[in-house]
Amino acid sequence: MTDPAQTSDDVESRPPGTQTLSRGLEIVRAVATGATDLKSVCLATGIGRSTAHRLVQLLEQFGYLRSTHGTDYSLGSTLIELGFQALYQSPASTVARPFLEFLSTKYLDTIHLAIEEEGQVLYVDKISGSRGAEMRSRIGYRMPLSQTGIGKALLLDEPNRWESVFDREHQGLNTPNEVRKLFLSRMSKYAKQGSTLDLEENEPGIRCVAAPVHNGSGAIVAAISISAITPYMPAERMKALQPVMQQTALAISRKLGYAGRTFHTDPA
Repeated sequence: MTDPAQTSDDVESRPPGTQTLSRGLEIVRAVATGATDLKSVCLATGIGRSTAHRLVQLLEQFGYLRSTHGTDYSLGSTLIELGFQALYQSPASTVARPFLEFLSTKYLDTIHLAIEEEGQVLYVDKISGSRGAEMRSRIGYRMPLSQTGIGKALLLDEPNRWESVFDREHQGLNTPNEVRKLFLSRMSKYAKQGSTLDLEENEPGIRCVAAPVHNGSGAIVAAISISAITPYMPAERMKALQPVMQQTALAISRKLGYAGRTFHTDPA
């Protein structure tokens, strides 16, 4: 029987013989997004209770899930182990880490490394700042592309996506057209400079400067950012940090085989 939570396209796109595996993965994702018992797992996935129960037991056995007396489901230690392995198998993460540590030590602010995953920002590394408020971002956290400085950096080389990404992420929010025009105008400027800004669009009181990381083929594969609360990130400091982040991102890119152009902040 077809899972009612899935569309026909979803089912048809699965390789033959993988239904049990796909259901297990759906359960893991459901727990990751807040399902804490068998009832909520079934509601989130559309999987029958008996099937879900068997799969949960198997996932617990292999350490992908854990529970307390059959409730309070959470992700298991195996996923923690695999998550760190995935993080450090990423060339960008491995190469970038010393540069992130240098930025953190020198500037005392929060440093991020992110990639684009499923049309969103996915934070893959973070070093918290030593002053000001702690930010809600964390490794594994997802955020919109158009509302974050680091997300804008990930989009810099794809102007054909700017409008569609903005429209998708603001769908149903009654966002004024002036805001849309301002976003597109700023993106055009950022693309020429090679760095982006977050002027509190994502989180009130938080500003950041970000820059893209390229691989050997020239594609943007990651982005880095430096973030701080507004008192520590006035306009003058943001301007001064743009070439810093550009050059740091370029140094990481060079380590990944990038041989493309450099950028220069517009002095005006």
